[in-house]
Amino acid sequence: MASDAPPPKGGSDGSPAQPTTEQFVEVQESPEFGELRRTYRSFAFPLTIAFISWYLLYVLLSNYAGGFMGTKLFGNINVAFVFGLAQFATTFLIAWLYSRFAAAKLDPKGEAIKSRMEAEL
Repeated sequence: MASDAPPPKGGSDGSPAQPTTEQFVEVQESPEFGELRRTYRSFAFPLTIAFISWYLLYVLLSNYAGGFMGTKLFGNINVAFVFGLAQFATTFLIAWLYSRFAAAKLDPKGEAIKSRMEAEL
């Protein structure tokens, strides 16, 4: 019994269709992809620079401001310990912020590009 359904897109073995190199280049040069890249960079670059600066401040203070970093805040807890814990907290905060940003701004744009590309196959 023959089916009237069109054959599936992709390879004869049922694998998904693979875009050509030219199609990838075309998408890469599209305004949509440029906007996606700008959106990502506008978030990632400033945050990366801020975090590296914060980390280097911690390292420099640890090396050259031992008196300040050794200042006891309460009990055996000093400034260096608090700054060290803040490094971990900052890392998790950035990961959380990026996750929210990507879900709100990057994923919809990326999905639109992907859908358009798959529709052309």
